Amino acid sequence: MTTQGVFRRKPIDQIADDKGDGLTRTLGLWQLTAIGIGGIIGAGIFSLAGAVANKTAGPAVLISFLVAGIASAAAAFSYAEFAGLIPKAGSAYTYGYAVLGEIVGWFIGWDLLLEYTAIVAVVAIGISGYFTELLSLLNIHLPQWMLGAPGTEGQGVEPGSYKVNLFAVILCLLIAYVLNLGMKNAARFETTLVYLKIAVVLLVIGVGVFHIDTDNYNPFFPFGLSGAFTGAATVFFAVFGYDAMSTAAEESKDSQRHMPKAIIYSLAISMVLYVLACLVLTGMVNFKDIDAESAFATAFADIGYNWLGIIISVGAILGITTVLFTFLLGAARVGYSMSRDGLLPKWFAKTHPVKHVPSRITWVLGIASAVIAGFLPIAEAAELTNIGILLAFVVVCVAVIVLRYKQPDLPRTFRTPGMPVVPIIGVIFSIWLITFLNPETWARFAIWFVIGMVIYFTYSRRHSVMEQQSKQ
Repeated sequence: MTTQGVFRRKPIDQIADDKGDGLTRTLGLWQLTAIGIGGIIGAGIFSLAGAVANKTAGPAVLISFLVAGIASAAAAFSYAEFAGLIPKAGSAYTYGYAVLGEIVGWFIGWDLLLEYTAIVAVVAIGISGYFTELLSLLNIHLPQWMLGAPGTEGQGVEPGSYKVNLFAVILCLLIAYVLNLGMKNAARFETTLVYLKIAVVLLVIGVGVFHIDTDNYNPFFPFGLSGAFTGAATVFFAVFGYDAMSTAAEESKDSQRHMPKAIIYSLAISMVLYVLACLVLTGMVNFKDIDAESAFATAFADIGYNWLGIIISVGAILGITTVLFTFLLGAARVGYSMSRDGLLPKWFAKTHPVKHVPSRITWVLGIASAVIAGFLPIAEAAELTNIGILLAFVVVCVAVIVLRYKQPDLPRTFRTPGMPVVPIIGVIFSIWLITFLNPETWARFAIWFVIGMVIYFTYSRRHSVMEQQSKQ
């Protein structure tokens, strides 16, 4: 085994020639932007904002989102440059493979498979909370055994009553089914729900602003400045949906022009809505009284707006579904790309003969997310996320600097501004946020890393397309 073999790079022109079984280019600029917004706005507003404000940051949850947004924006420019340069499926996995070598690409791809799948599960659990709240508002009460994972705590619930989060399981499988309908039909579904979600968020902001009590902002940092930074690490995955969206580059009509714009547009629109929503939530309700699972629906119900609580719950259920769509899409495209490159069995790269989507890997990951969502409490499921995404950001930011100086004349449709300062900011912020993650997250990550390394050295390295080509 040689170092050159481990760090062999896949030439960019060879990546451009990858055919696989063929994905269909059907997505336009605004469909791509909608997929990006669909991945960014969702759990952050409807689930995590309340949970982080209540337990970690207080009103400074606003700062948490801004810090996470700055780190995300610095990396977004790097993603935009790569998306215009390498318009292929795989996102950070593909970029890392092309610039930093096969083992780096494998490492990031393997991590993203876990991170994206876990995010789907976390969001499904969050939607389940709104679903339960909606039924409660309608005076409908389901059996306790189907409302949560084992170990989930609920007010007035006997220990051991929760057995499975059935709604979350069904939702994960439903999204896998929608993605297998074909990208054109799936994108229509996603775009419709994104418009609905934005309308609900604007309704929340428009009505809630008239019920703000500025006393609720005091103290602004009840958990200290470190609480706001810890909150930033927690909500980080809620501000980078453009990363998962960029995995669909191979299904864009004009990826080199549209993908960079979609990345920037989706992040900018989402951050404005995040900031306004956080101000309204923590202004309406004292952070100690915020419902960690269905913050906005409960907040409006408490001030007598039951009808609005019902609308928010319905909008949250339908709107947050777009997050599941975006990240399961991203996970499937990363897995598809790794399989096409021979790092995973070729069986996963087989696309549907009519729908032209990687149906096998989509179902495998959909079922995996359903198992996580059904049997893990949201806090434990959330701990599976973030660290791999942050490391992917580090890799992409480093890679864009390396490639800019090694191959400055490549035809780039978008160039990261402030080179190399902006990508370096992305690296620093990402590493900094990693330090705020708890030891349990590191332990789970270490286990997944070891499993990945065993698979790479026992299977992937020998079956890599690059390895086969080197023998010819």
